[in-house]
Amino acid sequence: MLKFFYEEIDFKVPQSLKTSKWLKNISLSEGYKLGDLNYIFCSDDYLLEINKQYLEHDYYTDIITFDNSEEEGKLEGDIYVSIDRVKDNAINIGVSFDIELRRVLVHGLLHLIGFEDSDDDLKQQMRAKEDECLLLY
Repeated sequence: MLKFFYEEIDFKVPQSLKTSKWLKNISLSEGYKLGDLNYIFCSDDYLLEINKQYLEHDYYTDIITFDNSEEEGKLEGDIYVSIDRVKDNAINIGVSFDIELRRVLVHGLLHLIGFEDSDDDLKQQMRAKEDECLLLY
């Protein structure tokens, strides 16, 4: 079951039902069903503390994905999204907040599916898949 949570931020996912269906359809199209998948929307400072505590990184990021999957073919996890970073990213790359938010949401899902972005080639593959998924919204 896909759920949205909010920590230390005044925000609600726009078109949450449509967004949930879109994410579920992407997972199904990649051969996965959704188990317990939680998106936690938060502030920069909240996500910075998660980054420090669990990954030992002392910098802001837009998303952190924790894979809790135990059953093959079933996606489960906690995906933390900094709304502050999404807003800044949208401005910096010249897209709307809603488009950048969807890109970040699908980015986390793609990590659970197995996509990586640890080098330039993998980042390019991830971005191409994000773009493909955005067209399905």
